[in-house]
Formats: sequence, C-alpha cells, structure tokens
Amino acid sequence: MIPSPSTSLVMPDYWDEACKHLVRRDRVMKKLIPRFGEARLQTRGDAFTTLARSIIGQQISVKSAQSVWGRFVALLQPGADPVVTPPAVLALTIDTMRTAGLSLRKVDYLRDLAQHFVDGAVHETSWADMDDEAIIDELVAIRGIGRWTAEMFLIFHLMRPNVLPLDDVGLIKGISLNYFSGEPVSRAEAREVGDAWAPYRTVATWYLWRSLDPLPADR
Repeated sequence: MIPSPSTSLVMPDYWDEACKHLVRRDRVMKKLIPRFGEARLQTRGDAFTTLARSIIGQQISVKSAQSVWGRFVALLQPGADPVVTPPAVLALTIDTMRTAGLSLRKVDYLRDLAQHFVDGAVHETSWADMDDEAIIDELVAIRGIGRWTAEMFLIFHLMRPNVLPLDDVGLIKGISLNYFSGEPVSRAEAREVGDAWAPYRTVATWYLWRSLDPLPADR
C-alpha cells in the first residue's frame, strides 16, 4: 500500500510481547528478530483512503502509483488541501477520473468502493468486534479487492496480529529461504510453518518480509 506522508503513524501495542513469544518458540525468529532492532509495523491514514490507494496501485510500479494518486487527489478539490472521501469520489465524472491516468476498470473499482462506504455496506465502526474472516468477506465483496488485498489491509491498516497471507509471494519466498534452505515450498508446508507462529503470525510474516528487504514493509 502506498504510504501517505501527511498522516501520523500508529504502531501495534502487542509487538514487544509478540517478539518475545516468537523468539522463545521459533529458531528462525530467534535469529531474525534481533537483526532489526526497534523497527515496527506501522499504519497511517483512514480506511477508505488506504483501500483506494491499494486499488490504484494494482499492477503498476510504486512510482507510477504515487503519480496517479497525486493526480487523482488533485481532482477532488483543486487548489485546496484535498480530502479523499467517498462522496467526493462519487461526485467526479468517469471522464474526469480518467484524466488522472486511471483505467476504466480502476475507475469502476474506485466508484464501487466509494458506493459501498456511502451505502454503509462497509461496517468500519464494527470492525473491532469482527473476526478477520468476517472483515475479509466484507472487503472482497467490493470490486477490485481480492483476498490478498484484504489481508494486506488487515495487516497494514488494522494491524491484526494473527494474519497469515499465504497468497503473498514474499511470505512464501521468506519461508523457503529461512526454513527450507531455498527449496520450493508448498502452500501446506507454508501453512504448517505459519501455524506455529500463532497468535502472532502477522509479526512473523513482517520479519520474513524484512529478511528479503531491509527497508520497512509498507503496503
């Protein structure tokens, strides 16, 4: 997910306890976690903006996504400090949205996302009381959001502690390199490794991402 530099960062309060738990129980985490010091998962921005950014960023480079996002946001309130809200997005015409460099498909996805928020089909105020799968089910009902995007949202926006995104190529590669000496890993093998990290599978996943890329993971 594309970071938003104008919003403050929030970090999970369970991180230190999770690290202690994983270091005690997992030989790889015992070596991996200390390598990254005080680095933590962090989130920023509101739910609608985060999901809109994830849609715009699909299948294009981070640099291109930043450029398109900047042009898109500028359409909402030209000359002012733009606020990305569902009504503001729905107020734009399709042709106007296309001028930001969006494909017709992404325009459709963004309008469907905005409509879900306006209609109350996205129960953001209830998420704290919903389990992960219930939130995933709600999000994948929106066009352009699949399970992987929903799981990234659970990790990077809601900071849920026990998400295991088995469709993520980085996670699979990290498990392969750190647990199987680089040998190919099946989904079942990855799940078995990940299940041992519970109830902090998110944290272990994040450290495996870091083992591949020393820069903080920010989706």
